[in-house]
Amino acid sequence: MPTYVVTAAAGRLSKQQKSDLAASITKIHCTVTGAPAYFAQVLFNDVPEGNYFIAGKPLTEDIVFIHGQIRAGRDLEVKQRIMMELLDAAAAIAHMEKSNIQIYLLDLPAKQIIEWGKILPNPDEEAEWFASIPDHVKKRMAELLS
Repeated sequence: MPTYVVTAAAGRLSKQQKSDLAASITKIHCTVTGAPAYFAQVLFNDVPEGNYFIAGKPLTEDIVFIHGQIRAGRDLEVKQRIMMELLDAAAAIAHMEKSNIQIYLLDLPAKQIIEWGKILPNPDEEAEWFASIPDHVKKRMAELLS
């Protein structure tokens, strides 16, 4: 957690743009919240033509939709900072107008999420949670950060 799903028309984002956007989303979220990077997940949905609709009509505009789910407990200022930084990064990476990027950020209670084999901690309670993780799992987590 967090999990960000980026949806766009198939072929709209190149492999490099996806890689750059995933790195930017991770960096922005972790810098703004202080959350460890091994929590961050970014998934891409390439939607085939005829399968993306706005106002009940097939998509004809150039749209990128970023749907983020984060642990509840962050204040509005933090969430809006994440969204604005994501907007800037996505527009630059995708070479598109900011008005064509949609971003939704939703809160999920940490106690309703399991990652790395454990129920997640609330924000700012990661140290105690991390201490309870088995060493072989910590090794996997560390490998993601290197």
